[in-house]
Amino acid sequence: MAAAICAIPGASDVFERGFITYNNRAKQELLDVPGELIADLGAVSEPVSRMMAEGALENSNAHISVAITGVAGPGGGTRMKPVGTVHIATARTNYGLHHREEFFQLETRSEIQLAAVQAALEALRERIAQS
Repeated sequence: MAAAICAIPGASDVFERGFITYNNRAKQELLDVPGELIADLGAVSEPVSRMMAEGALENSNAHISVAITGVAGPGGGTRMKPVGTVHIATARTNYGLHHREEFFQLETRSEIQLAAVQAALEALRERIAQS
């Protein structure tokens, strides 16, 4: 996600920082996601994605954030959270939180990751358009 944004010339005018919180401990330490929430619902869940987006705002000078958590495969999927399950949350100061769940039935890990980034960029665009 950060690479997609920072590939655009002038991104430093609007992009302050990114958090890559790939494991659960990082989500707790950098974004203040409660460990109990992750233990109860799993990292790939709506509440965790919402807490990640909110934590990104609280731990930066940003006014808008986006968080992605999902199962890109090829392993790691379950019956309840199959490979391709992605949760995207956006948070914007004074505009609250929004969430969307996606399920990408694609062939490879890279394809799922790219689809997740595209969906997250679209969610971010929608939030920026709100006034």
